[in-house]
Amino acid sequence: MVNWDLETPFLWETKVADAHIDGLGHVNNAVYLQWLEQCAWRHSETLGLSLSSYQSLDRAMVIRRHELDYLQAAFVGDNIVVATWITAMYKRTRLTRSFQLVRKQDGVTLLRAQSFFVCMALSDGRPKRMPDSFMQSYGQALITAPAD
Repeated sequence: MVNWDLETPFLWETKVADAHIDGLGHVNNAVYLQWLEQCAWRHSETLGLSLSSYQSLDRAMVIRRHELDYLQAAFVGDNIVVATWITAMYKRTRLTRSFQLVRKQDGVTLLRAQSFFVCMALSDGRPKRMPDSFMQSYGQALITAPAD
C-alpha cells in the first residue's frame, strides 16, 4: 500500500535497468528527471494534450524550474511508480506539477519533486497565455483551486 502525498494521482510505472545505473551503483540523478518528464507527457496525453496538439495550437508548456528532493536510492530491478498531480495554475500562463516517486516493492518514497511550467508560443519562443483547451484539460486535473 502506497501513501500518496495527494489524492487521485496519475500513475506511470517503469523498471530500473542497467542503463539507469551510474558509477556509484544506483540510479543516476538525471534518470529521475527523465522519468518525471515521461510521466508528465503521459498524463498530458491522457488529458487530450499531445505533442501534435501543442503544435497545432502553437503553444507548449515548457519547464521554467525543477525542485527535486532525492530521499532514497533505487537499484537495478526495482519497480518504480511515478505519481503526478497538477497542483497550481496561475494567470493562464503557468502551472505547477508535483511528483512522488515510489519503489513499488516496499512503498518507500524515493523522490519528491515539483516542476514549474510556463506557456510559450512555439513559433517565437515567447511567453503566451494558455489556450482555452489547455485551461480546460489541465484544469480538469487540478487538485487545488487556481491561484488566479
